[in-house]
Amino acid sequence: MAIEIKAPTFPESVADGTVATWHKQPGDAVKRDDLIVDIETDKVVLEVLAEADGVLGEIIKGEGETVLSAELLGTLNEGAAAAPQAAAAPAAAAPAASAAADSEGEEQLLNPAARKLAEENGLNPADIKGTGKGGRVTKEDVLNAIEAKKSAPAAAAAPAAKPAAAAASSVVLSEGDRVEKRVPMTRLRARIAERLVEAQSSMAMLTTYNEINMKPIMDLRKKYKDLFEKKHNGVRLGFMSFFVKAATEALKRYPAVNASIDGKDIVYHGYQDIGVAVSSDRGLVVPVLRNTEFMNLAQVEGTIAEYGRKARDGKLSMEEMTGGTFTISNGGVFGSLLSSPIVNPPQAAILGMHKIQERPMAVDGQVVILPMMYLALSYDHRLIDGKEAVSFLVAIKELLEDPARMLLDI
Repeated sequence: MAIEIKAPTFPESVADGTVATWHKQPGDAVKRDDLIVDIETDKVVLEVLAEADGVLGEIIKGEGETVLSAELLGTLNEGAAAAPQAAAAPAAAAPAASAAADSEGEEQLLNPAARKLAEENGLNPADIKGTGKGGRVTKEDVLNAIEAKKSAPAAAAAPAAKPAAAAASSVVLSEGDRVEKRVPMTRLRARIAERLVEAQSSMAMLTTYNEINMKPIMDLRKKYKDLFEKKHNGVRLGFMSFFVKAATEALKRYPAVNASIDGKDIVYHGYQDIGVAVSSDRGLVVPVLRNTEFMNLAQVEGTIAEYGRKARDGKLSMEEMTGGTFTISNGGVFGSLLSSPIVNPPQAAILGMHKIQERPMAVDGQVVILPMMYLALSYDHRLIDGKEAVSFLVAIKELLEDPARMLLDI
């Protein structure tokens, strides 16, 4: 019985996706819940799992092809057994593969994404040595062949060029210098670029700055971090939870910073959903902490840690990354001293944290060395006035420099 393998049902905010990787090839044995194929959208990578035991049949959508919500990707032959010939006679398979110059044999040994890449670069798939299962030519094999093709003319011309180069006494670049590599932009990176350009072209974006003395928070953290970790089952007390709680309180006081523009309307949100920018191998992602007004420090820290693990493993769900009324970005973990973050539309503002650096500060007429951090608030001036933006940032500064204010609500 053939089971249809379909793309996941995408949310309304996602128009389509791209087939990223087929983890199984036609004829491979598949167990129930095995990962078969990854679908990359502009937000997350979605995994398609096997519904039953069997053998992968036909692949209809190859790697790199665009798919729509619930579109057919391939078929799975339920209850079938894997073909034994691939393992039975490797010696006999080699002549057959080399003799298969017709399109049917070539189709069998060529990964769909590899075929497209080879055609774009004018390569004959029959000339490429396959390192995949059963001699299949993979995308990496084609990329290696492209690099070899580029370096071949240079290597051939090198002996003839040596006398002329010696006579001219010119500087000769060693082989491998000035190498370029062209790779397609991922959907996530393309979407990030699109949204950044959209934000800068559609908003009256402005940034205001302030600085904060981190000593009170650092002293509080140092005093209670061990007890906090023991009390909350290994959850570590970091700085981000303090900033999330301070931002939540400031958003309550200045609701315009928590609002968004929808056409000619202003939408004021009666809740605080704060996105926390997290760096991953695929790019910057912004999972959202829901209803931070009801979360304590341990819940904030635990959720952020979980999001960080999911981001590294590419396991963040669509629901965890959609929505959000405000965003916090911490460039300080990478050493950034000062920057102007870009607002994530349709939100109206974003808070940028930076590196903690000891600086001489004047306190009560005395010069004191204090751990200082620059804060930046980028905001949409169409919705937020300068007075509100500055007051919002000052409120965060005051709450963090005197944490008791958050407990006393003052």
